[in-house]
Amino acid sequence: MGIPSEPADDLDAITRERRQLINLAYRLLGSLAEAEDVVQETYARWYALRPEQRDAVASPGGWLTTVAGRICLDLLGSARARRERYVGPWIPEPLPGRTEWVGGGTPADPADRVTLDESVTMAFLVVLESMTPAERVAFVLHDVFRYPFAEVAEIVGRTPAACRQLASSARRRIRARQPPATTPEARRADVVRAFRRAWEAQDIEGLIGVLAPGATATGDGGGLVSAALDPVEGAEPVARFFAERARAVPGITLLECPVNGQPGLVARKGGVTVSVLAFDVAGDRIQHVWAVLNPRKLRPWTAN
Repeated sequence: MGIPSEPADDLDAITRERRQLINLAYRLLGSLAEAEDVVQETYARWYALRPEQRDAVASPGGWLTTVAGRICLDLLGSARARRERYVGPWIPEPLPGRTEWVGGGTPADPADRVTLDESVTMAFLVVLESMTPAERVAFVLHDVFRYPFAEVAEIVGRTPAACRQLASSARRRIRARQPPATTPEARRADVVRAFRRAWEAQDIEGLIGVLAPGATATGDGGGLVSAALDPVEGAEPVARFFAERARAVPGITLLECPVNGQPGLVARKGGVTVSVLAFDVAGDRIQHVWAVLNPRKLRPWTAN
């Protein structure tokens, strides 16, 4: 049974929504794989409509966004239970820059690319993880994608006034946990480069020099590979942790690559990506290191 035929102009208009939907779903879920599943399900529901039902939709783009948003809202609710069973910390799936996609994860179609801006930095996504599902959906739809609260209300299933309150609560979380970025990107890249060099040299003092006193390092192995089950806290413990890892796992090559649009590192062994590191840099110091080691989250980074 094939996909129902549709006029070329209408089909083009529907297809053009794909990138917007991927961008929305990734920000809502923190997982590119889940975002792709959401978009696929959204289109499946569109084509399951009878032709007269599709003709009656005044704004196909709005219909697709509403359906995708509701699917994401449901997934966010179930994700909380799944992450309680997750082995160790859960970190959002890291995204490569445009030139770093390799292997089967390459987005041949530009519509599959996520726009890399401040709303997909790892620091921002980690704060989104602290929100309730309704807060996250209301905030992302209104503050990131500029949907009016009347439309947000249709997706979230609450009144516009309630959605306004949800977004306001989400903004307070952002302000409390993520101060505005003031460090120029070139300077952030310099700090990450200094971290890389010190790590390669197993230079504990050098690592301490680029870490904030209260720096934290969080690893996500998902129970599939070895990773610390709890965040490491403090500049010296973090420095010693990375120096010990360098000694314990020889033959690692560290590459400087954009991660979610920010300076980051990719660790490879035998040509295979084994870890992707994202950083939160404030001033000249690293505040947070997020290391994703779960191979299921490294699909876009790993050649087949």
